[in-house]
Amino acid sequence: MKYTVITGASSGIGYETALAFAARGKNLILVARRLDKLEELKLAIHTNHPDLDIIVRTSDLSVPDHAHTLYNHLTEYDIETWINNAGLGEGSLVADQNLDKVSTMLRVNIESLTILSTLYVRNYADVEGTQLINVSSALGYTIAVGSVAYSASKYYVSAFTEGLAKELELKGAKVKAKILAPAITETEFVKKSIDAEDFDYKANMSKYHTAKEMAGFMVELYDSNEVVGIVDQNYNFNIRGPIYPVIG
Repeated sequence: MKYTVITGASSGIGYETALAFAARGKNLILVARRLDKLEELKLAIHTNHPDLDIIVRTSDLSVPDHAHTLYNHLTEYDIETWINNAGLGEGSLVADQNLDKVSTMLRVNIESLTILSTLYVRNYADVEGTQLINVSSALGYTIAVGSVAYSASKYYVSAFTEGLAKELELKGAKVKAKILAPAITETEFVKKSIDAEDFDYKANMSKYHTAKEMAGFMVELYDSNEVVGIVDQNYNFNIRGPIYPVIG
């Protein structure tokens, strides 16, 4: 039995991606901090897909050691796709930012993602049909003043994953590494990044995608043979080859 792992599955893009992959008949391992939200998602999936095996695991990926623990607890499963969707934001000028919050963001966006990516491709390099999909951001390819630390963290995700994809290609590995780079998406993300109780997308954003739309883009990327799925400045979704220049 094969499984798809989705981190940050309790809400937003991760939640909708779980529903989209379940609709494809995929057994799922859902990871997040909030057990109650994961159980709600599991119930929602089983309502429409009662035959799927849905496993929930709680993990706080702001603690990098928990990434090791999570992976080690999943080695008994045959994982055909690993989606590193968990991520945090920071919406303030560098001089004004909360450094504790930034440190937590960097541990989730960079350290834990790197650990999980490395362990997965190390174990599944020669397994046909396997994929690693890391969720970056359109801001991982351009700098947003007011979210510089967040942009920088996603630059890392994009560069790391594109470089990993090239290394895997050069080695003739069977596992594929890909990047989903959303722009503004209607989730809890903005609210948390600016420490607001609520955020009205319709009132504040001229363009954005819903989490369900972004999950659809995730599936398109999954089905493709390309490395990058990115939302451009006109909010069109494009699947394409690597963007960063590669040496070697």
